[in-house]
Amino acid sequence: MRKILVFQHVATEPLGHLDRLLRESGVRIRYVNFGREPHAEPDVRRYDGLVVLGGPMNVDQADHLPHMRTEMAAIREAVDAGKPMLGICLGAQLLAEAMGGKVHPNRVPEIGWYQLHTRKAAHDDRLFRHFEHNPHFVFQWHAYTFAPPPGAVPLAWTRNCRNQAYRLGDSAWGLQFHLEADEALITRWLASEAGRAEIDQHWSLQKIARIRAATRRHLALAQPLSDRVFDEFVRMVGPRARGVVLPSR
Repeated sequence: MRKILVFQHVATEPLGHLDRLLRESGVRIRYVNFGREPHAEPDVRRYDGLVVLGGPMNVDQADHLPHMRTEMAAIREAVDAGKPMLGICLGAQLLAEAMGGKVHPNRVPEIGWYQLHTRKAAHDDRLFRHFEHNPHFVFQWHAYTFAPPPGAVPLAWTRNCRNQAYRLGDSAWGLQFHLEADEALITRWLASEAGRAEIDQHWSLQKIARIRAATRRHLALAQPLSDRVFDEFVRMVGPRARGVVLPSR
């Protein structure tokens, strides 16, 4: 049975919508939560794929959060081995930094629903072809962005952030946005003390009501898109079968 390794940074940023697809596929999931186990040293060679999730920290904090260097070493090993790899938000930034790109603050934060535009290269991309040449609203929560690593293929942009997604080689993708975010996850982020404080810092707490309203409008289209995009990634990891989720360690 196929196994996938998932790097998690905080309990509030799980696999979200991607969790169901992996469970249904029969791929076994092994979490490493660096928030609880900062000194963990997982062996990526034992797994058939890697997902690196988001988190409130930034790549430029690696001197204070040494697990980021552990993660980037594992990312390089996964990419060099051609394993299917998906980086989401912070995960996309770690992939970029690990492979020679550059991570830096975005000119403005993006929190909420933003219209995502795909580039020409996305039309033939295994994952991004499902965007079907049309702009789609996707959920964002980030203040940093990346310059893709050398050789990467840029795939998408928003008005406020020119680099939203890229492919590196044939099996690694970085997504700045949260296509995995379902209604429960978005609700949890908006209700959290840290989330509310960040929104109030840049806008006002009134923005929360607007994001909730936008979630009701856009999620019905975003979820089927998430299914199609992530299903392609899951198929790369392993065939569909009845699955079991292993406990964290």
